[in-house]
Amino acid sequence: MAYKNLRQFIDFLKARNELEVISAEVSPLLEITEINNRIVQGEGPALFFERVQGSPFPLLINTFGSKSRMLGALGVSSYDEITQRMQEFTELKSPDSFMDKLKMLPRLFDLSQAAPKKVSVGPCQEVVITEGPMLDLLPVIQCWPKDAGKFITLPLVITRDPVSGHRNVGVYRMQVFDNRTTAMHWQIHKDGADHFRKLAGSGKSKLEVAVVIGADPATMYAGTAPLPKDMDEFLLAGFLRKEPVPLVRCKTVDLEVPAEAEIVLEGYVDMNDLKMEGPFGDHTGYYSPAKEFPVFHVTCMTHRKNPVYITTVVGKPPMEDCYLGKATERIFLPFIRKMIPEIVDIHLPWEGVFHNCILVSVQKSYPFQARKVMNAIWGLGQMMFSKFIFVFDADTNVQDLREVAFKAFSHTDPKRDLVIAEGPVDELDHCASQHLWGSKMGVDCTSKLPEEGMQRAWPEEMRMSEAIQEMVTKRWEEYGLHSRQSSVISREQADDPRLTTPSKLLAGKHD
Repeated sequence: MAYKNLRQFIDFLKARNELEVISAEVSPLLEITEINNRIVQGEGPALFFERVQGSPFPLLINTFGSKSRMLGALGVSSYDEITQRMQEFTELKSPDSFMDKLKMLPRLFDLSQAAPKKVSVGPCQEVVITEGPMLDLLPVIQCWPKDAGKFITLPLVITRDPVSGHRNVGVYRMQVFDNRTTAMHWQIHKDGADHFRKLAGSGKSKLEVAVVIGADPATMYAGTAPLPKDMDEFLLAGFLRKEPVPLVRCKTVDLEVPAEAEIVLEGYVDMNDLKMEGPFGDHTGYYSPAKEFPVFHVTCMTHRKNPVYITTVVGKPPMEDCYLGKATERIFLPFIRKMIPEIVDIHLPWEGVFHNCILVSVQKSYPFQARKVMNAIWGLGQMMFSKFIFVFDADTNVQDLREVAFKAFSHTDPKRDLVIAEGPVDELDHCASQHLWGSKMGVDCTSKLPEEGMQRAWPEEMRMSEAIQEMVTKRWEEYGLHSRQSSVISREQADDPRLTTPSKLLAGKHD
């Protein structure tokens, strides 16, 4: 189902017993983070803090911190439901006949219904504030002891390219300086930063910005998605929701925001106004250092009556953002396959914090194909930041880290199978010798062909016959081993990267 707003999703979580309400008063300085960390590490419920010191607004956290909540946020029971829809659109081609045109109509209609629509009024503007307390009203948290201060950590930041007019929605942290200003931490490779840089050639000195805190869950996810440049995130949100996102024009800037949002900050950044931001305890598990970023000036704050402030904490995995990343891995697989068709599956293990490691299986049909795949991935949008790429044969379940380790260690000769490259690295990569530039490594973990220098016959891997496996499965209870683990596990367990039993080979590779 599609959720009109965050409140509907909160009601869904309550009905599913996946929301814990805390009535005790808590401090926004570190205390909420510590409570959240103890819950999220065990894949616990979302947390709704009714009383946060210094704010009249309640706070929601760990909203997406489990697989079931992430699926619920997207209105599906399996990622395969979205992957299949994505696959259909990637396979669209020019119709050859009248019947082909008729068959295409339902899919084109589905896409046409995803485009955002403008409305004249919205609940997000029930209260309009242009003077007095604004940021001071929000229960903004300090996450980690050495953070430079309080940070808004889950904002949807909306800007327009000052040259082309294309809209972008991104999630960039915002350090709160005072009641009317924050930092705008858009990293150099992000579209928001590109819009800011283009001010220099546009004849303008200011870029209008709208910040949404608390939209419907599909729209919040869309803001985190690695979309191609100039593709509208609200279009993706509408596609996921199966209905358009209603947008209302802001009060003081020429931008539109989701009409059902909880809180909206309107304002601008000035190309001549930069300020030191950070340090900040980041998703890498380390503090990112202080650096100059643009200052966001708030001209107006609008919100619903009795709004809910949503936030998140990032740090050493597993954290809430891991589940958002897993959704991206599954949802965007069809697009990756479209550009690199031999890919069977990919897995971004949590320990790789999104950009440090990619595990990929391929249908290998010619020598050195693994190297072609590595280079193709390094040339693919934000996947250029991938520090380690391990390429496996199609029969390797890359979701199973134990199987991955076995194949990586048994299929490789270091001198022959390692590829070292250089190129751009993520701005938050703290171990690169110089900022924004470093080395990457690819490892060919596929079975080797004679043309790849293999001078001996590749051995056959030991596998039990399917007939014997099925027979033993049927007779398992007859053996009297009820208390022992069966060799058959659920599909849901099979794609959980934290469960690494060898028996996952007998379960499906995907949802």
